[in-house]
Amino acid sequence: MGTALILGVTGQDGSFLAEFLLKKGYKVIGCKRRTSLIATDRIDHLLNHSRFHLRFYDCLDFYSLANLIEEYNPDEVYNLAAQSHVRVSFDVPENTVDTIVKGTMNLLNVLRLLDKKKKIKVYQASSSEMFGDNPKNPQNETTRFMPASPYACAKVFAHHLCRNYRESYGMFISCGILFNHESERRGETFVTKKITKATARIKLGLQDKLELGNLASKRDWGYAGDYVRAMWMMLQHHTPDDFVIATGESYSVREFLDKTFEVAKLDPDKYVTINPRLFRAQEVPLLLGDASKAREILNWKPEKTLDDIIKTMYYYDLSVESQSNWKPCAGDKEIRKED
Repeated sequence: MGTALILGVTGQDGSFLAEFLLKKGYKVIGCKRRTSLIATDRIDHLLNHSRFHLRFYDCLDFYSLANLIEEYNPDEVYNLAAQSHVRVSFDVPENTVDTIVKGTMNLLNVLRLLDKKKKIKVYQASSSEMFGDNPKNPQNETTRFMPASPYACAKVFAHHLCRNYRESYGMFISCGILFNHESERRGETFVTKKITKATARIKLGLQDKLELGNLASKRDWGYAGDYVRAMWMMLQHHTPDDFVIATGESYSVREFLDKTFEVAKLDPDKYVTINPRLFRAQEVPLLLGDASKAREILNWKPEKTLDDIIKTMYYYDLSVESQSNWKPCAGDKEIRKED
């Protein structure tokens, strides 16, 4: 099938995409930034695969990207690397903007200079957060962007940059405007994982309370495995374009919470407290996607429902936590780490 380069392979989407492409017969070059902790949990099962190669790089280092492109001459590049947590982007706006904007610009300029025949296809991870607090819904490819966080502002810049390079230089760049997508591999700072993990720990007697922020926010939640399939389908289409990927159904955080506790046969009102510190500086009340274009042109549609996703996440967390031999310290409410 060819060679694919995945920038950000150790993230939720990167790990699912690597599995998907390997099953398709690709040689996959998975790229991650070097950190003091190796943090390859999501892809450890792929490290011994004959067609998977893990490489270190830095999206802010033009030459490390250029070296990867020259060495592997990939057919497809999936740009999934970034500081991807919306709430965290208010705390580290400069880092968020750098990794998204400069990281994307570096990639595009490397390809513009090295890929003279324009053979390399690029997938850019855009985001439904770009629509921000625009009250118009459902949102599609023509809906006005009204970003409401440093993360979303950076994604809008990178999205328009990709469109500009596509039109100016004839590069094959497709942008996936993906709405929220979850899985058992979701990072523990994201609200969905925070809920399913805490519910499992409460069920097992390992945790007493769950602190959450705004329960009224509504999101269009899909499954990460379904959404990486859409990424690949965009690059198989004969022309590059932008596509919204969504389920067309929206649920509040409260509804996600209630559904999870229902699976666990627990009463959320006994365990959940609201912490104003967890609210965003600027809230996005509703995101609801219209993926009609992807359905019609790519023949893509989601397979897992929200109930399926919640059960997958909860029972995975229950299994992981039940195998743990330690007890939390007094006052320890949850395990936290960056995605």
